[in-house]
Amino acid sequence: MIEAFQKLGQYMQFPFVRYALIVGVLIALCSSLLGVTLVLKRFSFIGDGLSHVAFGAMSVAAVVGLTNEMFIVMPVTVVSAILLLRTGQNARIKGDASVALISVFALAFGYLLMNLFPTSSNVSADVCGTLFGSTSVLTLTEQEVWISAGLSLVTVVVFVLFYNRIFAVTFDENFSKATGIRTNLYNLIIAVVIAVVIVLAMNLVGSLLISALIIFPALSAMRVFKSFLSVTICSAALSVSTALLGLFASIMFGTPVGPTIVVAEAIAFAIFWIIGAAMGAKRK
Repeated sequence: MIEAFQKLGQYMQFPFVRYALIVGVLIALCSSLLGVTLVLKRFSFIGDGLSHVAFGAMSVAAVVGLTNEMFIVMPVTVVSAILLLRTGQNARIKGDASVALISVFALAFGYLLMNLFPTSSNVSADVCGTLFGSTSVLTLTEQEVWISAGLSLVTVVVFVLFYNRIFAVTFDENFSKATGIRTNLYNLIIAVVIAVVIVLAMNLVGSLLISALIIFPALSAMRVFKSFLSVTICSAALSVSTALLGLFASIMFGTPVGPTIVVAEAIAFAIFWIIGAAMGAKRK
């Protein structure tokens, strides 16, 4: 254990490790803020669906030889997020069905492209790294860190500025519409912000694990707290803490970044579940 901490101290001297910690904290914070809204709107798996869409867009970017995948991935993911929220309100196509429809197609299309037009000699390793997270978060450039910081800042500012409207739309959309709130506009804002968070989070935990980054902190906080504000604050604090813990553990023990963070969040959920059960028993 002492050797692991010594190894961590040595790694902290490198700029790329500090970059990874900064981006990891920002992504965890943004994911937790949107996670509470998505869980309460019963649209938790939109993160899973959009991550698959982003995977398909990344495959297209790799095939056409784009050095900056963001130019394709971000617009495609934003449009898909808007379509998912719109079709989720359609009586003919329910939210879970639309997520499954788009995500499965995008995942299959992306994998097919990567096999038909391989960009390296080891396609399986590329796919596995993209789906489950790789060391990409530990190879971020200063420019990528600034882009992530800027997008994260915009996400937090939007959530704070429109907090009351998002709160109203989350809990009772029909009543909010009746009181004059432009629910379609705020659903659009939520969709765009979700897409931005998904694209950022792919570097941290990979396509298949993004849902955990969004859902686990919100569900953990809901086991103990009841108000929207307290759940949001607890979710943010918990998400940042588990992301840091996962990153530190990954560096110290050489484990994959994404799965390590998700395991840390799962352990935190188990702890909060026990605390919530104990509090419930005490009230009785």
